Amino acid sequence: MPSPLSRRTFLLAGATASAALTLSAAPAHAGHRPRRPFGRYGSPSARLTPGTLYVHPRGAGDFTSVQAAVTAATGTGRTLVIAPGTYRETVSVDADRTGMTWLGASENPRDVVIVHDNAAGTPKPDGSGTHGTSGSATTTVRPDGFTARWITFANDWLRTDLPGTSGTQAVALKVQGDRSAFTHCRFLGHQDTLYADTLSLDTFARQYFAHCYAEGDVDFVFGRATAVFDHCHFRTLVRPDLTAPPYGFVFAPSTAGANPRGYLVTRSRISSEAPDGYYKLARPWVPSSDPTARPMLTVRETRLGAGIDAVAPYADMRDAYPWQEQRFAEYRNTGPGAVITVPGNRPQLTRAEAASHTREAYLGDWRPYDRHR
Repeated sequence: MPSPLSRRTFLLAGATASAALTLSAAPAHAGHRPRRPFGRYGSPSARLTPGTLYVHPRGAGDFTSVQAAVTAATGTGRTLVIAPGTYRETVSVDADRTGMTWLGASENPRDVVIVHDNAAGTPKPDGSGTHGTSGSATTTVRPDGFTARWITFANDWLRTDLPGTSGTQAVALKVQGDRSAFTHCRFLGHQDTLYADTLSLDTFARQYFAHCYAEGDVDFVFGRATAVFDHCHFRTLVRPDLTAPPYGFVFAPSTAGANPRGYLVTRSRISSEAPDGYYKLARPWVPSSDPTARPMLTVRETRLGAGIDAVAPYADMRDAYPWQEQRFAEYRNTGPGAVITVPGNRPQLTRAEAASHTREAYLGDWRPYDRHR
């Protein structure tokens, strides 16, 4: 079982979306660097399109930081080609950068890593308080029509950095825009790793994650977006600071009550480096900002590993909002964590009901799966 301090040393070398269930010690930096830093996507002297900008950590591109490129990429439909490297920075993308695309130049998400180490309880540099959950995000993406491929988004803050603090949320990516698509990306962190959210309570943003990998412990995929996770791999981590279950929860949706579509996990898998049964599949998040929220999660045709508590896979976040009154359901899942031992604890869709819980139904006239493979 890894020590808490070792997590930072191998966090960014974590399991890929396609393999490796064991993490080995490695420096927190990106992988190999190809001879052509921008791969098949041109260069500053031969741009892919006039609206393409190039990021390279050692000066071979237009910018050495992702944030500098985002700031310069005014207007719509801009593309950032990001060379292999570790970009230790926070990145914030304003809502007016619509139609933006980020490409990891090597087409391997291990090679392009955007990482920082703020937590909710981390003091702000100006002394005005702490960051809070949203402010802890390494990368915040607000515009509609955002696409990212082959990139790792990480937050390598550790609980040992602020012993005894309650502000342990540390977001790797917060995404809020409609029609946001992430393909072959990694999301690495501990608590609140991937924040799939919206810009406002009355906005039903659609988001699509395909062939992605996410790891964490407490509520590490959370928020109120309509989000589809297609062929993704979720991995639960050990908790050296705890001696008994539960270690945490994979999903914590906060779907607005008026939104007919919340989180859909389809054809995916959940694995664990923690002991068997030490994780819950989900718990509902009804935030104080939206007490009318009615969290929604459907997990279908997904392999649930032994790390998931098969007897009681759901739990309450607050007694006032029991999970049984929310919109949690499963359909044709497999694996030891999907075994139904107490039927009342495993709400199942009928075949007829499952027909309305598909990526097509959730995403409507937006069909990112036709091109993001």
